[in-house]
Amino acid sequence: MFIQTESTPNPATLKFLPGQTVLAVGTADFPSAEAAEKSPLATRVFAVKGVTGVFFGNDFVTVTKDDAVEWDHVKPAILGAIMEHYQSGAPVMEGEEAAASGHAEFSGEDEEIVGQIKELLDSRVRPAVAQDGGDITFYGFDRGVVYLHMQGACAGCPSSTLTLKMGIENLLRHYIPEVVEVRPVSV
Repeated sequence: MFIQTESTPNPATLKFLPGQTVLAVGTADFPSAEAAEKSPLATRVFAVKGVTGVFFGNDFVTVTKDDAVEWDHVKPAILGAIMEHYQSGAPVMEGEEAAASGHAEFSGEDEEIVGQIKELLDSRVRPAVAQDGGDITFYGFDRGVVYLHMQGACAGCPSSTLTLKMGIENLLRHYIPEVVEVRPVSV
């Protein structure tokens, strides 16, 4: 098994590509070892000292490390953990896999606007963000303000504020006049 790695805009995060499907549907975010209990793969990766976050996409695993640890020291152990997992035959996730969209449910008078927001996120934003090892999902909409949840390489990335303000906010405002601002949320 050959696992490729790619850097991301977040220096604390690397993208690992095992060459096979990680999650068939949706994404899964594990911001702590405790959150990883339903995933044998995430649990193995968190066993590597210095790992602070794990995120799964369709064909990649994004790993975030503590700033005090150098990639040269943890990367071989993470590669080993991913390889051991796939050789073990264990499932990536136990029980239910991640939801298909990852977006928060929304109902109310702005339901049509929120539908447009989710469609633009799915068609224009999320594929580009996945290239960088992360994901952005809809969290809420209130009086023209769109709240988005950033995951994987996007969470804590130095350029994430610029991506939100200059990229996503401008895109949404262009297509949906009711949108006045985009803000990140921590869940």
